[in-house]
Amino acid sequence: MNFGITGMVGGVYASDLYKKIRSAGAADKTGFLDAIAAKAAEQTENVSFEEMLRSKYRGVYFNVMDTSRISDDWWGRNDYPRDKFFSEPADESALDWQPDGAEPPMSNPEIQKKISATLGKTAVVIPPELEEKMKNDPELAKQVMNRIDSFIARHYSAGANQGFLMIFDENGEISQSCVTGEGFSVSSSEFADARKAREKKQAEYDRIAEENALKRRLLEQIIEHRHLQSDIIYDLISNTAVSSAKEELI
Repeated sequence: MNFGITGMVGGVYASDLYKKIRSAGAADKTGFLDAIAAKAAEQTENVSFEEMLRSKYRGVYFNVMDTSRISDDWWGRNDYPRDKFFSEPADESALDWQPDGAEPPMSNPEIQKKISATLGKTAVVIPPELEEKMKNDPELAKQVMNRIDSFIARHYSAGANQGFLMIFDENGEISQSCVTGEGFSVSSSEFADARKAREKKQAEYDRIAEENALKRRLLEQIIEHRHLQSDIIYDLISNTAVSSAKEELI
């Protein structure tokens, strides 16, 4: 995308504009740079989300669809037709897809064919409601772009041939996603399962840590109690010895 800094500004090439302003005097150079910056800022502000996305991710497949129709119950299946989102326009049958039999293994030739169709590609799907919101809220558009950047950065493997699919809800959050690689596919359902496993493991760790802390406190109390008992016994013995000594003297 041309933001008007190295290319054209208001229909005039920047280099030509610079020459014209330079001929007016060195003092006007600052004004030239300010004009360029202002024009760039103006053009950036007027850029739509789709333009912003396509300028950053060349060849991205971008579709506006009713993403609320996608079922989380089936999204994690190996045979979900996620490959259909890697086209423009995307096949809407993918939104209402339901299985008609047992889930095939990842090694199934048809599943591998679907995975291969996504490699080296990126697809983004947003609902019409989100598109409208972003038209009136540039900050929301930036947040959605940041989520795309973060998702890809988090799951990117250097040198790997991968595919990335992100599906958003009307609030600009990623509702479903998928990362593909040579011979495998990992959906957001599996990300969620992995997160739940980590949370369960963390909860178990916290429980054990709390139990150990309680045991340490009990042990400290027992030791303190024993020290107190020892002090009492020592005092009793000492007092008894003193009393006996006094009686002998009498």
